Order: sequence, then structure tokens, then C-alpha cells
Amino acid sequence: MAAKKKARTKKSGSSAAALQKKLESKGVKYALASYVDIHGVCKSKMVPISHLQRMMGGSELCTGAALDGVPQDVSDEEVSPHPDPDSVIICPWQPDVAWFASDLYCEGEAFEPCSRQIYKRVLADAKKQGYQFNFGIEPELFLLREDESGKVAPVGKRDVLAKPAYDVRSTMDSLPLLDNIVSQLQTAGFDVYSFDHEDGNGQFEIDFNYFEGLEMADRFAFFRLLVNEVANQQGCFASFMPKPFADRAGSGAHYNMSLANIKTGKNLFESSSDSRGCGLSQLGYYFIGGILKHLPALCAVVTPTVNSYKRLIKEGSMSGFTWAPVFACFGNNNRTNAVRVPLGGGRVELRAADISNNPYLGGALVLAAGLEGIREKLDPGAPHTENMYLKTQKQLDKLKVRHLPRTLEEALDAFEKDPLTEQVFGKLMKDTYLQFKREEWESYMNHVSDWETERYMKFY
Repeated sequence: MAAKKKARTKKSGSSAAALQKKLESKGVKYALASYVDIHGVCKSKMVPISHLQRMMGGSELCTGAALDGVPQDVSDEEVSPHPDPDSVIICPWQPDVAWFASDLYCEGEAFEPCSRQIYKRVLADAKKQGYQFNFGIEPELFLLREDESGKVAPVGKRDVLAKPAYDVRSTMDSLPLLDNIVSQLQTAGFDVYSFDHEDGNGQFEIDFNYFEGLEMADRFAFFRLLVNEVANQQGCFASFMPKPFADRAGSGAHYNMSLANIKTGKNLFESSSDSRGCGLSQLGYYFIGGILKHLPALCAVVTPTVNSYKRLIKEGSMSGFTWAPVFACFGNNNRTNAVRVPLGGGRVELRAADISNNPYLGGALVLAAGLEGIREKLDPGAPHTENMYLKTQKQLDKLKVRHLPRTLEEALDAFEKDPLTEQVFGKLMKDTYLQFKREEWESYMNHVSDWETERYMKFY
């Protein structure tokens, strides 16, 4: 995470009428009351700007049963998005449209299984304890096109190296699209401070500033929308599939986290006298202890797809290691751990999270786990500074280090058994999440893949 960003603050004396007038003066014609489905994908109704005031009061109704993982029956009262006025972003690629992050309500009450409401409840719990959650996400993604034969290919035509990480030529070939994306992110206030070519052909990481917890989740949802739209305008597409190519590295979205004193803004994870050498305070270690305790269950949310677990392997990239975590352990600036304390300390990085995650549900569960670690003083012990990829099972057993779940099914089993998940999600959303994701797993298990056909069709 880069230089400190101030938390989003309420605009005193502001009103929907004043906001409408301000947006109209900037050429905005339409407003989106955006909320997310179970995947963290933006959904919305659009209204002319003249109806903004009605929209801010929750005038628009949506049928939750038409969406993935919004627990409603077709006979239920519709849900209503209530926009957060402080979240407004004018869409840089479509500057006559303003986007608002929104909370879902139903029959005049907060809709308990709304992803954003779930997250806000955990953030409120942190606030009661005197903490502000500072949150950064490092998105990796593939920028792709269809070539003349209809096959998927990287945007850059010279992007064919076996080891493309940090390659200048491949980056320059893709720069027209990257420049458009980064420029529009800057216009939207993301403060991009670097971007680079990652270990897969067509794969890039775009790093921007961290924000207060809720604003980061809002911006991550908006980020995927922006990148998709900008790529589409240039005849390309962005893939947020965690592992689109078997022989290339997958796309993470590492969570970088710290707690600050809510009154002073002081980073409570920083320490200049850490005997373990990570630059992390005891509070930060307790936070890690909570994450490690619940990490198998967390995986069901931060690595939420069947495909996610094809990323969490040691090898499977033409350049060597995949750089993805495999074991539930923590360490210093060592990328073979699932939880890392980056160089300089003062923050905690969860490397398991991938680009397909819902940042509201993921942020809620990871923060709740860290807060439990602080309450229960769960010290994670000494950091692992060695290459964990090279450990034998016997060595792992001696260290009491577990594997991360190897499939979505294993992660869902852990999610179902862990009492923290119902405390955070509520019973309705927990049951809904499990049902939806188990159906995804069953669908995958019933699918006959090309690998099976090639291996067994003429085998006997």
C-alpha cells in the first residue's frame, strides 16, 4: 500500500438536490444505483439525472430472484438499492453516467444478506473497538483479444515469451489499452502508482492506492467494471478468471490490510521493535493468528470458484513456480506463504485471494477473522522465512502447517463447519452461499471435460 489515503467522509449539509445540480453541471445525464450479486459483479437500474432524488430514496425496485445468490423467491417483495452519495464516481469511459455504490433494502428495512450490508456490519464492529480498517487490493488480470482465426490471444502480438514477467516489449505492445485503462482509473481517483506485465502472456497487475475498507470494496467492484468496458471499447476483453491457462500463472487479488486508530489515523500494525524481524506489532500478529485459524473457510470466499483452486498449486507455469500460496502459513517478505508481511512491515497480505472474489464478502470475513484473533490473542508464532514450496509432507506435519483446500468442495466443507461464517454472513446468506456454490461444484463434477475425452475415449 502506498501513501495514506483519508477515509471517505460525509459531506455536511449536502443533499440529493445539490448533488443532482453538481452532476448536471458536469454533463451527467444518467445515474446508476449499483449493487452486487454473489460474485461481486455490478448490477443496477439506470435513471435520468432528473430522477436522482427519487433514486437516492430507494425508488428503484429489483427482483432479487433474477440474480445469482440474492436469496429471494419470485413471490417476495423486491429489493431496493439505496445509493451511498459519497461513493459517486462519474464513469470516465461514459462521462454522462454517474455510478453509485448502493445498499440493498427490502420493505423499508436493510436487507440482511446484502453483501455490502454484511461488510458494513463487520466494519462497524471494528469501529466500536476503535479501529479503522485500511484495505488495499492488488488486481491481476488478463487482457485478451480474438485473433484472425477466432482463438484467444494476448493483446500484444509479441507477447509470446515463455517468461514474460516484466517484459518491456510485451507491455509496450499492450500500452494503448493499458494507457486508456490507467488514464481512466486516474480520472476516477484511483491513484495508480504502477502497473506491470505478470507471469502469463497477456497478464497484467495494476496497483493503486489503498482506501478505508468500504471504499476499497466499492472501488474494486467499479475497477472490474471499468476495465471490462474500456477493453470492450477497443475490441478486446478482460478476463477475471483466476486460472485461464493451465501452463501460465493465475491471477490473484492480494488483500493488503492494516488497522489504524480511528481517532488519530496511526497505523497500529507498525513496529520498529519487532523481535521477529517483520516490522509488525503484536496486534498485527494476533490479526494474522485469526486469519490462519479460519483460513480454510476464508478460501471459500476469497478463492470462490472451481477454477480458483487450479491457481493454488506450486507448479504449473512455464516459468517455474506459480507464485501462488499452497499452505496455511505466514512469513516475512516471502511469497511462498499464504499470509505475508511485506518488506517494511506495517501491513498484512493475504495472498490466497484471487481476482474473482466478491470484495464485500471477502473483506467482511477476513476482517472478522482478524478481529477474532485480536480478541483471543491468537499468536501465530515465528514467521516462515524458508521456501515453503520445498517442504516435504513430513516436514509440514512437524511444523503443524496445513495445506490450503485443494478444491472448492474442501473449502465449502470448511466454510460450513466454521461458526464464524454464520456470525458474519447470517444464517440466510450462509445457507444461500453454500447452496449456490455446491451447485457450482456439482455442475463441474458432472461435466465431461476435453481432458477426460482425450485420456479415456480410446484408452481401453
